[in-house]
Amino acid sequence: MPLPFLTADRVFEAADDVPLPYDDRDRWRRPYRPGPWRVAAAALSLLLASFVLFAAVIIAVTAELTSAAVVFGLALLVIAGALRLLRMGVWVSPRGLRHVGFLTTRTASWAQVFAVRTVQQPVRWLGLPRTVQGQALLLVRQGQSADGAPPLMTTHNADFLGRAEAFDRAADSVEAWAEEHQAH
Repeated sequence: MPLPFLTADRVFEAADDVPLPYDDRDRWRRPYRPGPWRVAAAALSLLLASFVLFAAVIIAVTAELTSAAVVFGLALLVIAGALRLLRMGVWVSPRGLRHVGFLTTRTASWAQVFAVRTVQQPVRWLGLPRTVQGQALLLVRQGQSADGAPPLMTTHNADFLGRAEAFDRAADSVEAWAEEHQAH
C-alpha cells in the first residue's frame, strides 16, 4: 500500500533540478513529512483508542448498551484527535498558505502574504511553555509587523525536534511557494 506522506522528503531530494516538485498543483499539500514525535503521539493515541474500543465491546456484551455507547464515543474522540494531530502543520497550494493547529486552522491567500521568512528567536519546546533558542518560520501578512507574527513552524516543534536539516528543507520549500505565488 503506498503511503504518500512518507515520500515527501525523497521526492524533494530526487528532484534537484525542479524547485517545487508536485503532481497536482491545485491540492493543498504539506511540503514535509510529519515528524517522529507527532507520529509517535498519534500512534500511542490510536493504541489507547483500541483498548477503549475493546472495553466498549466488553461493556456492550456484559452491561447496558448506553454505557457501551458512551465508551465507544470516547474512543471515536481519541481517534479523531489522533487524526487531527497528524494533520497539524503548514499546508500550501496555489490559493495560499494554511496553518493547521489542533483546534484552529488559519488560511492566508498569497495576496495577503507580505513575506515568509526564517528567523532566529526563542521558540517553544514541543509546544510547552519552556522556550529554547531556535529557528522559526514566520508568516508576515500585509500591514503586519514581523514582531507580532506567530511562528508557522519551529526547529523544536513535534515535526522538527532533532531534525534541523528537515526544518531547513521544509522552510525553503514554503518560502519557494511564497516567492512563486507572490510574483503572480
